[in-house]
Amino acid sequence: MISCPTIKKKSIRFHYNLATPLYRLFWGHHIHHGLWSGDESPRQAQQQLTDALARAAVRYGDRVLDVGCGMGGSAIYLAREYGCQVRGVTVSRVQQGWAAAAAWWQRAGRDAQFRCADVEAMPLDRQSFDLVWSIECTEHLFDKPEFFRRAAGALRPGGRIAICAWLAGDDESDENRRQVEAVCKKFLCPSLGTMTDYQRWMSNAGLTLNVCQDWTDRVTKTWEICLERVRRSKLRYLAGLSSETAEFLAGFETILQAYRSGALRYGALVFELR
Repeated sequence: MISCPTIKKKSIRFHYNLATPLYRLFWGHHIHHGLWSGDESPRQAQQQLTDALARAAVRYGDRVLDVGCGMGGSAIYLAREYGCQVRGVTVSRVQQGWAAAAAWWQRAGRDAQFRCADVEAMPLDRQSFDLVWSIECTEHLFDKPEFFRRAAGALRPGGRIAICAWLAGDDESDENRRQVEAVCKKFLCPSLGTMTDYQRWMSNAGLTLNVCQDWTDRVTKTWEICLERVRRSKLRYLAGLSSETAEFLAGFETILQAYRSGALRYGALVFELR
């Protein structure tokens, strides 16, 4: 695991409160990578990523905890397409309000509900969920092993944890560490674990591995598109709003190069309670 101890939780909360409207305008209602197999649009590629993780992990009617629910895109999808009861958690009040409004608009407000809270501090009732779902949020957790231990305790028998995550590559050379640390700083990640780290943390929490896929080559196009959109637009001028936003926009090229070099990987993992 590669750590960046300068990251503060309040900075993550501030960033998402400020940047959520930008995300929606710039990238769409999902705040995550796209998964490409050809010339799909970014919107379709984002949906394909959600679909792929759902097919690997979701059972109809699951009770789901969506950790880092963003603007509610995945939670609403799981509620509408899989009949799930979804409880989304985000540190951002802006995202919570946006997600609740989106669920109401799409007539999913009864089945997809959202809370503004720090998931590392909020109580998790034992055996209360069939699935803990998280797309690109575990990067922001400060104590990943402890969270997964608590999440495992919140699962019913046969419950699953399904995540898509940015990962540090297995080669921890000085140059690769430098690139990953730069990604952590610019994208407010307290740490990034390797695929092996995640498997060890889950095993220690009493979970077994069902799915382990490296999607790096299929998601890298996300940042090629983002970088081109920033260069062609006036979004770079919004960097003056805050130092966090400036770091974020400057990080597009940083993360793209980290993917291309192999310093950074992207994985989909599903674990089941033993």
